[in-house]
Amino acid sequence: MARRLPPLNSLRVFEAAARHLSFTRAAEELFVTQAAVSHQIKALEEFLGLKLFRRRNRSLLLTEEGQSYFQDIRDIFTSISDATSKVLERGSKGALTISLPPSFAIQWLVPRLADFNNQHPEIDVRIKAVDMDEGSLTEDVDVAIYYGRGNWQGVRCDKLYQECLLPVCSPILMDGEKRLESLADLKNHTLLHDRSRKDWKAFARHHKLTISNVNHGPIFSHSTMVLQAAALGNGIALGNNVLAQPELDSGRLVRPFEDVLVSKNAFYLVSQDKDAESGRVTAFRDWILAKAASEQESYSQ
Repeated sequence: MARRLPPLNSLRVFEAAARHLSFTRAAEELFVTQAAVSHQIKALEEFLGLKLFRRRNRSLLLTEEGQSYFQDIRDIFTSISDATSKVLERGSKGALTISLPPSFAIQWLVPRLADFNNQHPEIDVRIKAVDMDEGSLTEDVDVAIYYGRGNWQGVRCDKLYQECLLPVCSPILMDGEKRLESLADLKNHTLLHDRSRKDWKAFARHHKLTISNVNHGPIFSHSTMVLQAAALGNGIALGNNVLAQPELDSGRLVRPFEDVLVSKNAFYLVSQDKDAESGRVTAFRDWILAKAASEQESYSQ
């Protein structure tokens, strides 16, 4: 049985007119005349056998049937628009969409992106920052940066950086009244925590420290917030070696001790198996792996 569909052009005009509650503004949006809008609305009303609009005091209102119809088709038009945008993005010859945690984007990728753009001006890079790294490799994403242990199924994983956790603080604390000469001095300072207290607890266990303040101190939801708090002198953070490096290079943060904790986690470049060998994905993989390898630092325990 054939579907009974209204004139689709009339439906598009109705959606715009109902959204604006104005034939004039609908005409401007659709680049047609107001008379053309009126004609299309009349055609749709004749097809449906009911009135969709009524005029009152020089204003345009939806009838009860028109309001109900608009509510039903509005989401359909939104879905069509989103689906079209997604197809255009995926089909764009030189587009590469990268999904990654905001902290890695801000502290590492964005400062280096000009280098990739210079090497591959034909690739249009699109950055999609997401709070959750795992599961962000959706159909509209070409590659993603994951943080974890590299045991994700059904995707290609290339290790970028092994995580090392190192105490960092503002130079202000180094010159303060409370000394920072050994790890035992940590007990006299506020410890800043990234998402949970587990990292500082693991650091204390690894270095056989007895410091009760690992169970205290503010907890931040993003690594950049922890580093910012440390740079402002609010305490000592256990910084990720990759994310903390820009602040160390600038002198906003310093390392009071050489001691580190080598984490079981790392940053990985992740791509779908079916997309792993596409030209733009390969170009980005080769660039980011080479960049990470050239900058990788070894931290002694």
